[in-house]
Amino acid sequence: MSAALRVTDIMATEVEFVAPDAPVREAAELMGEIEVGALPVGSPERLEGIVTDRDILYRLVARGLDPNRIQVREVMSRPAVTCREGDTLHAAMDLMAAHHLRRLPVTNEAGQVAGWLTLADLSRHLLVEDAPLQEALRRLTEGGEA
Repeated sequence: MSAALRVTDIMATEVEFVAPDAPVREAAELMGEIEVGALPVGSPERLEGIVTDRDILYRLVARGLDPNRIQVREVMSRPAVTCREGDTLHAAMDLMAAHHLRRLPVTNEAGQVAGWLTLADLSRHLLVEDAPLQEALRRLTEGGEA
């Protein structure tokens, strides 16, 4: 992996947010519509947390709670761990590994959410750019957390 590669080089820049007071059902529907496993909660200017499919499964479904009555803020993960656009891919990967994350919101110099960096993005890039990492990444994605 080239030392010059930065998060901004491979991050996704289209980010959908969900409001903290939205019902969990709304977040789950949006995740399904745009085919993602997580949504940032709040706005680009004020990231309040992250809600993941696992948050919904463990904190709502497993407890038998009503997704129409429970607000996103009640099941979201916080604080949100983020990386910066200028961070190296290596630094972002270390952060993801340290926190057992598959996705990181990316912030710009103003501290606003500017994109997402996902394990899938990293894997696709690294599998094309660095063939020796294929087996390690395959094992990570098959047995990883969050």
